[in-house]
Amino acid sequence: MSTLGSLLTAGPDLELTVAWPRHSITYRNAEIAGLAVLSSTELLKAGSTRTLPAGSLVLVIGEMPFRVRGSIAAALEALLQQMALDQCVGLVVSTAPGQPGHQPFPQSIRDLSDDLGIPLLVTTARSDRWAHVDAEIQHDRLTAAEQRAEQLNALVQQLPSQLADPKAMQRIADWLARALSVQVLVSETERVLAASPDTAAEHLAHAIIRQSVDCSTPDFDNGPHTQLIPLAPANGAQAVLAVARKSPFDNGELRLLHHAAKLLGLIEQACREYRAVATASHATRLAAVELLLEGEVSKARRIMQNLQPGMLDTEMARVFVVETSATRRDATLRRCETVAASRALVVADPQRRDRVLIIHPVWLDEPANSVVGELTRLVCALRPGASLGGSGTYSLSLLTDALNEATIAARFAVHDPGSVALSVQETDLITLLPPHASQRWAREILKPLTQTDTWDLLRDTLPTALAYPYTVAARRLELHRNTVMRRMTRAAELMGRDFTALTDRITVALALEVVTHREPSDPPAEARDNETPTLHTLLDTPQIHAWADSLLSTARTDRRDLLATASAWLTADAHLEPTARELGLSDVTVRSHLRALEAHLGRDLSSLDGMRDLYVALNHTTGKLSTAGASQVLNAVA
Repeated sequence: MSTLGSLLTAGPDLELTVAWPRHSITYRNAEIAGLAVLSSTELLKAGSTRTLPAGSLVLVIGEMPFRVRGSIAAALEALLQQMALDQCVGLVVSTAPGQPGHQPFPQSIRDLSDDLGIPLLVTTARSDRWAHVDAEIQHDRLTAAEQRAEQLNALVQQLPSQLADPKAMQRIADWLARALSVQVLVSETERVLAASPDTAAEHLAHAIIRQSVDCSTPDFDNGPHTQLIPLAPANGAQAVLAVARKSPFDNGELRLLHHAAKLLGLIEQACREYRAVATASHATRLAAVELLLEGEVSKARRIMQNLQPGMLDTEMARVFVVETSATRRDATLRRCETVAASRALVVADPQRRDRVLIIHPVWLDEPANSVVGELTRLVCALRPGASLGGSGTYSLSLLTDALNEATIAARFAVHDPGSVALSVQETDLITLLPPHASQRWAREILKPLTQTDTWDLLRDTLPTALAYPYTVAARRLELHRNTVMRRMTRAAELMGRDFTALTDRITVALALEVVTHREPSDPPAEARDNETPTLHTLLDTPQIHAWADSLLSTARTDRRDLLATASAWLTADAHLEPTARELGLSDVTVRSHLRALEAHLGRDLSSLDGMRDLYVALNHTTGKLSTAGASQVLNAVA
């Protein structure tokens, strides 16, 4: 678009120079909307100071006298006043060749020029040389308008289909950098939102600090021309669009920058609100997961009802654990959320920075491997450095146990070639017990305790005290060690059992687990009058035999005699040195055998449940363990 500067450098035809002010650089960028021509006769005629087109350059043709005074001076002063009202950009008068540059303007007119901010120019060219200037100005304006329309259209095309698109700001910044040949920086007080090119932040930092903190004007001659535009001044946001280049910006480019800033402001607001909603959603999901792990199913359902109605209306669920590096956890979390969609609760583990938890409610009409398959493919895509552990199907009130199972599976997944270890329900001993018969048996075993007024206290204490030393159990239960010992002694007396014996500890622990894991249900009519089964009867079934054989099947294929090591280790109270002496092996070898056995079994052999499964399976398949030897092992672990 035509400016005063472009006319001054257009060539010798116009013979145009600036008469006043002497330092006219601030006026060179003034855009010219057209040329208004007045003759000297019209200037002197009454009413000649008619309304002038805004943004026009006023040309007075007809040579001015060497010294302007009297009526001509008064007419020029009136014209300047009118030009100021109509926002004209400059006044040009014709003078004779060789006349001094500041003439024919007297001091009074020069002072008025300074007051009104209108530069004074002179031309020695004939009036016919100005005939084409207005047409050229209009052509330039049309070209500039078409260019701005194309730029606005291109800018609108940069808008994303979703305003919260995290890459949208960078795309607009890249487009601005190309379209205006500028360096672009979109930033907040403490972070950069987008920069183009990548070095823009470094180059713009000094200009931003100087212009925003010192409130100084950039050096137009030596430094970059900088523009700082707030993205959303109405709501007090701190984000700004900063652009810089060596050449100045014209008005059209400034308007384009302000349009871009508005769009960036909308995107920044949408991203900010999306982050707030996402944070609230994540907090709600995390609260629901924590409640589920605490057994508060009803509260978790109420929390999720507003966020995702019906998700927790089922009674069963599986738990998955995705382990990765702490630096990749957030990206892994987002990908897990994408693949699980609305079918599962996906949260970052609040206890560990390298783990993602997934709780997948199980529905009867849903394919069994719908989420499992997606998670497996995801972990395969994220390898190396990612692994997946999964639990079997559990009641929603028992998801803590499901999480423990998934965590144990995740340990083995690290050593699995596919980085995936999924537990299935059929490999769980408890789930293989006949439901109604096991309930009758468990209730009969625990009957001496359930008929006392201390049943609630004993029910909470026994599972932990059977699995850990009393000191550890007291710490976990937040009780005094003597309190735990008194309760255990009382329970043993009521039941007539010896908790130092393996069979009694397994019997009571198994009965407690059956009662806890399986909610009471009405047995079939034909089963109500049946005799209460024994533990031997419950375990002596084809399903348990098949389970034991399957549990030890891969261990049998190992070139090392892992089962012999396991038998000796259990008999030796789970101590490495006696086991090594019995087998004639080193401690390191025995430890290696046990780790390999854990991988084969998918069990944690440092836990009571793991050793129970190993003991039952070995007795079913080899019959080599004695009750006394196993009792010593359980005492060592407990």
